[in-house]
Amino acid sequence: MQPRGLIGTGALLALLDRDDKWHAACVAAFGRMRLPLGTTAAVLTEFFHLLGSGRRDHDAAWRLLHSGAIVLVGMDGADLPALQSLMERYRDRPMDFADATLVHAGSKLRLTDILTIDHNDFETYRMTGRRRFRIFPQR
Repeated sequence: MQPRGLIGTGALLALLDRDDKWHAACVAAFGRMRLPLGTTAAVLTEFFHLLGSGRRDHDAAWRLLHSGAIVLVGMDGADLPALQSLMERYRDRPMDFADATLVHAGSKLRLTDILTIDHNDFETYRMTGRRRFRIFPQR
């Protein structure tokens, strides 16, 4: 299914962690957004790395991913030049690889809505055509 928006690592973590300061805001925003939200393998790599090793957390993460509310946006070798270009353009931030994949996915799929806690970065990043992201939850 075609994603209607995107979701980043911090928002995924906040959705699952009731103690996260962004939990309530991300849960509320997630409930208002048009689903499914797209994410990338790079984001999921960060997500599972930061999630830790607890079985309960991993089970909750897999339930979320299998729910259909989150879909994987594919990338391959043909996307590498665009990712490199983005990371070079935003070297001063610096832009990490996972963020580059989200910005590139937004450009490719013409998606502007993103669920992220990285407001400063995603307020700065621009997609093809200088399009801005519409960030959820709002600060």
